[in-house]
Amino acid sequence: MYPVKVKALRVEQPLGVYYVAIIPAHVLMDVTFSDRMRASIDDDDGYDVDGTQRGKKGGRPVEIAEYIDRDDSAFPNSIILAANFAQDTGLISTEDPDDDGESAVAWQVVELADGCLELTIPTNAKLAAIIDGQHRLDGFQHVRKPDRLNTEMICSVFMDLPKPYQAQLFATINSTQKQVDKSLTYELFGYNISDEPPERWTPDKLAVFLTRRLNTREESPLMGHILVAPKRDRALLALNESQVWHISTATIVEGIMRLFSANPRRDTSTMLSSASKLRKVLEASRDKTPLRRLYIEGNDALLYAIVLNYLKVCDRLLWKPAKPGSFIIKTVGVQALFDILRHDAPNFMREGDASEAYFETLLRPAAAIDFSAVEFQNASGSGRSMIRRSLQQAIDSGR
Repeated sequence: MYPVKVKALRVEQPLGVYYVAIIPAHVLMDVTFSDRMRASIDDDDGYDVDGTQRGKKGGRPVEIAEYIDRDDSAFPNSIILAANFAQDTGLISTEDPDDDGESAVAWQVVELADGCLELTIPTNAKLAAIIDGQHRLDGFQHVRKPDRLNTEMICSVFMDLPKPYQAQLFATINSTQKQVDKSLTYELFGYNISDEPPERWTPDKLAVFLTRRLNTREESPLMGHILVAPKRDRALLALNESQVWHISTATIVEGIMRLFSANPRRDTSTMLSSASKLRKVLEASRDKTPLRRLYIEGNDALLYAIVLNYLKVCDRLLWKPAKPGSFIIKTVGVQALFDILRHDAPNFMREGDASEAYFETLLRPAAAIDFSAVEFQNASGSGRSMIRRSLQQAIDSGR
């Protein structure tokens, strides 16, 4: 049965890009999961919330099933999904199957020869979080008429949407509905505003915060270039003659987060289940990511400075001089550059120097590489690995 391929429509709205597709209910039952909202008591703040969906209500799915079995059943509203998101580990990689083996299961949208878009669901792996529509899908588990499982459901599919944005979207959708307590949505909007102490920011919150800063500060070479969009969706395309390009939020969030967390989901769970909810509870973890100490100590200013200095040099040496079509200004290239930063982090931390001058010396030998060359075009899914190896070889030869 898999892969499942369906036509899709691309929708661009202020939040970002998503796709509208028609997916049978039985497929959705296979590939989606509900990130059930969990509340825990907090002596200081009353309670904390994790997840984006409300808990399931006992009799409602059965009532919905009875409606589904009726001859006049219809669901004109869309199911809203966040694809390429694993419940236990967070966003999955959609690149480099030779690195992580996950590209084979990632949802993808491609443009066909006739100009139409096609959404591919490669396997039945549960890699789509339900942002809205949980109870409708739960209802299909109780239907009496098996043919109802073939019911076509309208779906709005966000690709590679980081967890904080999932929470924001859920809160926005439901904040005007009486059945959702306003205090609950305010808690969810904690992902979106700085209304809690930074020392309580989980890895994904901090990464999103720094990404938004990179997208809004004039000092940042990525100002205005970061969109809430799929990592593989026209990322870093030249939009006009001035070579304006864009990269997805997920790409930058992941690149930053991998500097200080190998398993953001586990870190978040550890923090939220602790009495203090503070980063310092992660002291006992065996996470070996290079900038872990800075994160736990709350040295967010230095984390931002390191990333900013590095990206300034990337812009100066690699992005601005890049030829049209260069892979260094595509998703795989940006991912590879973050890989280099992560790999070199032990060195600049040991030397106590993460200045622009340091990164200039580091990346200068790589400035001569033509990332628009044929070998990079033919690299296909291994492009990230190939670019990373080329960068590292140039850096090693320059030392």
